[in-house]
Amino acid sequence: GLCATLLLTQTPEHIVTQTNNKTEILCELKERTGVYWYRWSQERQHFEFLVFSNTLGKATYGTNVSQDKFSVPEARSHSSYSLHISQLHPSDSGTYYCSISQSSQLLLGSGTQLRVVDALPLPPKTTQTPQSKKPVSWITKSKAASREGPCSPLVWIPLAAGVLLLLLGLVPSAHRLYRLRRRLWLRVHRQ
Repeated sequence: GLCATLLLTQTPEHIVTQTNNKTEILCELKERTGVYWYRWSQERQHFEFLVFSNTLGKATYGTNVSQDKFSVPEARSHSSYSLHISQLHPSDSGTYYCSISQSSQLLLGSGTQLRVVDALPLPPKTTQTPQSKKPVSWITKSKAASREGPCSPLVWIPLAAGVLLLLLGLVPSAHRLYRLRRRLWLRVHRQ
């Protein structure tokens, strides 16, 4: 199965960051080889080749890919690669994949979903409760789970919960936008 042959591990799975920030995606390999970085464009429905980083950290860029925006620092070790993306803009949102080629096929990492927003969907400061000791034991639990391999359901539960909370936070603002749009639409069509 997929879990047995994990030759590359990509982290993190999700990044939500603000315009003009910079961010970094990591890729750990099981073997010494160069890494290709791709972005899946949802609107254009295709894989866009960004940059190839060889074992010496020399970069080969895709056509029209900005070298100021995407950089691949020299690998920290033989097996650890990273993609730096700077001057972030909402149009940089998408799913980024590290990839290696093996016997004329591309093996993709798990993907990193990057969302660039003008303002982070953070809760208001006043509602934050002081950190209790509970999360600590919860972290050790998921650490133990990750030893069983990336396909253990225990790893996914906290992740899924996190994503769900994020999505729930975004629902009200989407709804508000929809209501506003509808109101404007009605106003225009009433005249």
